[in-house]
Amino acid sequence: MNAINSTAEFHRLLSLAEPRHPLVSVINLAESVFLEDEIWKGFVNRFYCVALKRDAKGKIRYGQQHYDYDKGVLSFTAPNQVQQLDLHNMECGSGYLLIFHPDFLLQHNLANSIRNYGFFDYAVNEALHLSATEEEDLIEILHKIDRECSHIDKHTQEIILTQIESLLKYSDRFYERQFLTRKNNNSALLTRFEQLVDAHFKGEAQGLLSVQYIAGQLNLSPNYLSDLLRVHTGQNTQQLIHEKLIEKAKEKLSTTNLSVGEIAYALGFEHAQSFSTLFKKKTNLSPLEFRQTFN
Repeated sequence: MNAINSTAEFHRLLSLAEPRHPLVSVINLAESVFLEDEIWKGFVNRFYCVALKRDAKGKIRYGQQHYDYDKGVLSFTAPNQVQQLDLHNMECGSGYLLIFHPDFLLQHNLANSIRNYGFFDYAVNEALHLSATEEEDLIEILHKIDRECSHIDKHTQEIILTQIESLLKYSDRFYERQFLTRKNNNSALLTRFEQLVDAHFKGEAQGLLSVQYIAGQLNLSPNYLSDLLRVHTGQNTQQLIHEKLIEKAKEKLSTTNLSVGEIAYALGFEHAQSFSTLFKKKTNLSPLEFRQTFN
């Protein structure tokens, strides 16, 4: 797999001059022209990318999904994700790309906290749709980062990373707004989530119900689903699955004579001990102690 290892290489592939900073750059899409190069057929970037696109048209493959984009969106890609571009149907439109290498985060708290921003693991079709005001706020930050790239001194890293952190925090806020304002779509999705979980536990469970399975059935990335559920319910996907699992376990413990091992198997556990450990963690009682409260 081909790799784009540096901001300088990425600039070259977009027909741009050398970047002013070796580890971070703000690229104006309107000034970019993709070079005809075999690399676009399959590549990985070694850096983070935040893309704010307007009037862009094209087809991109990111991870396992294709995405056609034709409106203003903000999207995020993490380092080392497989991507493909179809240059024959690509129009850059306008907007900006912020790219920064993981090495630029070293010895800064963002090196660890960036993992908390789940949208770097969202699928490409889960981009953030910005209002005009939101877009202005982010473009202002991108302009500040761009100007600071001209000053490489002992203050540069801290100033730029403070701006990047602000951009990520704003994006987090705007995603929460998107989760809340798309009520009709999200209401149907939450209903479907409940149906999938209930269907799993109504039958003889074939293995533990996983976040990945639920997300796949809903055509969402696991991180996007968990963040959406957290906004609407206060709990992520795994917590909600565990809540339903414990509810079913309590039902079986209180209304049947099944052994703890049989209940564990019926709920999808391979080992009764794993079930007992989770049950006690969630209820402060072992399964048998819980059952005894009904005798």
